[in-house]
Amino acid sequence: MQSDAELVQQCLTGDELALRAFTQRYQGLVFSLCQRMLGHREDAEDVAQESFLRVFRNLHRWDHERPLKPWLLTIVANRCRTALERRSKLPGQNDLAVDLAEERREHSKYSQDELDLGEELELALGELRHEYRTCFVLFYQDELSYQEIGEVLDCPQGTVKTWLHRALAQLVKLLRERGVVADGEDDSENGPDNKAAVPAAAGGTKRNEK
Repeated sequence: MQSDAELVQQCLTGDELALRAFTQRYQGLVFSLCQRMLGHREDAEDVAQESFLRVFRNLHRWDHERPLKPWLLTIVANRCRTALERRSKLPGQNDLAVDLAEERREHSKYSQDELDLGEELELALGELRHEYRTCFVLFYQDELSYQEIGEVLDCPQGTVKTWLHRALAQLVKLLRERGVVADGEDDSENGPDNKAAVPAAAGGTKRNEK
């Protein structure tokens, strides 16, 4: 498989096959972030398309000495934030996060009692502040480092760690309230390790938060 640098170089020549290959390589990653930040499939599709257009217009700015994924996700995250700002200015949008969570629950292929931890986690993620949600997704699902997440969100690594810690704590609290994970101390000898179970349900490699 071509390296990112080779593929980008071909894209810069206007090669349509290379542009298509680039889109195919990263469309899953881009759409996944859009979906989790925006919580609405149609909005995610629109912003993913906008993101690729912005990426292709700025490919010449990418530093080949640095990984492509964080640079790419920085553009996607910025597009998502712009979409969220536009959405917040629309009338009747104050309760949109709750409405979207209910919509996802209603359209789930499982009944409320049959939702597994992974689906419950998706619902809970939709109730977090978008900064917390984005940190959680980028760290546990896309497996970016603190430094890379800081570059994507344009904030210090210390802020990333704080947002990630708060996201994890709020997710555990929400899942406890729904009865998805048991009450009890996370680190107790006999109790459930909820702080480990929640990231594991995200679908990425289990990682320690330090």
